[in-house]
Amino acid sequence: MTKAAKRKAPSRIKYEQSHPTVSCRVSREIYDVLQKTKEAEGKSFADVLKVGLRMIEATGNREREIARLGFVEGHKQGYAEAQRLYKVTYPCSICSKTIEVTSEKAKQAASQYMVEHNWGHSACRERER
Repeated sequence: MTKAAKRKAPSRIKYEQSHPTVSCRVSREIYDVLQKTKEAEGKSFADVLKVGLRMIEATGNREREIARLGFVEGHKQGYAEAQRLYKVTYPCSICSKTIEVTSEKAKQAASQYMVEHNWGHSACRERER
């Protein structure tokens, strides 16, 4: 006695025709790379294949790279803005090149100068008038 072939629904037949099975043997090394890629990217084997065929874009690594580049660019812009707002410089009295106030001695000298010359908040100066 042989088993009768199981009848497939028309929708299943249509799906299988439009989505044929692809099967191949690969080495253990390639299989392991496929598995790691699949897990790391959260993709199916079909999606990994599509990335390889450039039918879809590899988003995981690309998104991480875009985020990294955005962080680096944001850091550069923020650092430049902070320097523009807060960096104290003065010209060298001999060569006129810019000197940045960074040492404790230079900061104390600048502070002492401001105290001696009655520097203060602009709001406090306004109240004095």
